[in-house]
Amino acid sequence: MDINSLWNNFLDKIKENISSLSYETWFKDTKLVNLNDNTATVIVPMPFHKKHLVENYKNIIEDTFCNITGTKFNFNFLLEEEWNLEKDSIEEIISSSSLSNNNDLGGVVNQSYEDANLNPDYSFTNFIVGNSNRFAYTASMAVAEKPGKAYNPLFLYGKSGLGKTHLMHSIGNYIIENSNLRVLYISSDKFVNDFINAVRSNDKDNFDKIDSFKNKYRNIDVLMIDDIQFLGNATKGQEEFFHTFNELYNCNKQIVIASDRSVDDLKMLENRLLTRFNWGLTANITPPDFELRMNIIRKKIAHQESAKDVPDEVIEYIANNFASDVRKLEGAITRVFAYALMMNKGIVDLDTAVDALKDQLTDRSVYKNDINRIQTVVCDYFKIDLDDMKGKKRSQNINYPRQVAIYLCRTMANESFPKIGTHFGGRDHSTIMSSYNKIERDLKNNEQLKVVINDLKKMLST
Repeated sequence: MDINSLWNNFLDKIKENISSLSYETWFKDTKLVNLNDNTATVIVPMPFHKKHLVENYKNIIEDTFCNITGTKFNFNFLLEEEWNLEKDSIEEIISSSSLSNNNDLGGVVNQSYEDANLNPDYSFTNFIVGNSNRFAYTASMAVAEKPGKAYNPLFLYGKSGLGKTHLMHSIGNYIIENSNLRVLYISSDKFVNDFINAVRSNDKDNFDKIDSFKNKYRNIDVLMIDDIQFLGNATKGQEEFFHTFNELYNCNKQIVIASDRSVDDLKMLENRLLTRFNWGLTANITPPDFELRMNIIRKKIAHQESAKDVPDEVIEYIANNFASDVRKLEGAITRVFAYALMMNKGIVDLDTAVDALKDQLTDRSVYKNDINRIQTVVCDYFKIDLDDMKGKKRSQNINYPRQVAIYLCRTMANESFPKIGTHFGGRDHSTIMSSYNKIERDLKNNEQLKVVINDLKKMLST
């Protein structure tokens, strides 16, 4: 088997054992160029591939190659120009770049998180991925792994609290950890303020301040600017950012931009800026769906000692009531655990969660037909107690009104079965669905039930 066929076979095996994103980033563009004295020399496209492949894929590379060849090889990773330059002295290259001596593999961090304005706690590892943010996450990963080459600029947008800033910090942290590129994360307000301070001075060192400003924002490899929508209030700031953008872009430096609205909705910004924002890739982050909210809560509470004792009904209750904002969702989790610690000896149950969050949910009363109102109206109509409706009693005089209330919650409030279940004593969604289906079937032939439902709908419509 020749070298090319051998390496293609190796790549096919690797592809089966890692994610497609990792394969496309780290292995697709590699090439085996030499086998000599049990050492394999492989060309890689970028300097930090050397460090990343050694630190993260050393074992799988060696084991997979050994399985194919029956021989244990050491691996050396070189840039193509390095290989061409040193081809005649390959023994020297191998001895200085082998896996056992990786001091010169590149990717040495020469910048602190503080210098880059990055929060090291934000990473791709602790970013929870779901349908609402998967595209933005994947695009951010691609940019982090190939800054200036994958998508430039990358424009992230979505409402506040959905994870844009987390992704930006993750990009920056990844680049710092895996390369020697210079990164800067900044808000648009900070950019404008720095510019104003640079040009407003009337003293003799005014030119020095302008040069310092330009050096800060243009002599870098990755610029990430958050809340770009606030640049709309600064005409001169927009002009300076336009020139900064052009300088970085023309030098193949990575630009990442975040906004609370899409490019088309940034009406306050100049058209020449908006045109440039569309040159690369735009990725939207939408509010998390129910499954993602559940995963966020489970991840957030995993470090709590009592996490394994938290009933699913509590997680569902929180997930159902904080649907639009990840920050508020995380705040609700913190509040529930703090309340349980102070008021219920650390025990987290549904009643504790409801009590802890009742002040946070007062704004829900503005909705005409929310679950609580429907329950109250149905209880008054049938003259039963609300606690009985939510409780375990299954007598006909309680169970029938409960089923009616569930049916109305579904049809008039358009709530999900899991959410309705949390408001009816934490019942399983399949139980709620069964109640809804029963009333729906009975309505086809039960004239008395039709009257009851119509009466209740009129009461709820007033």
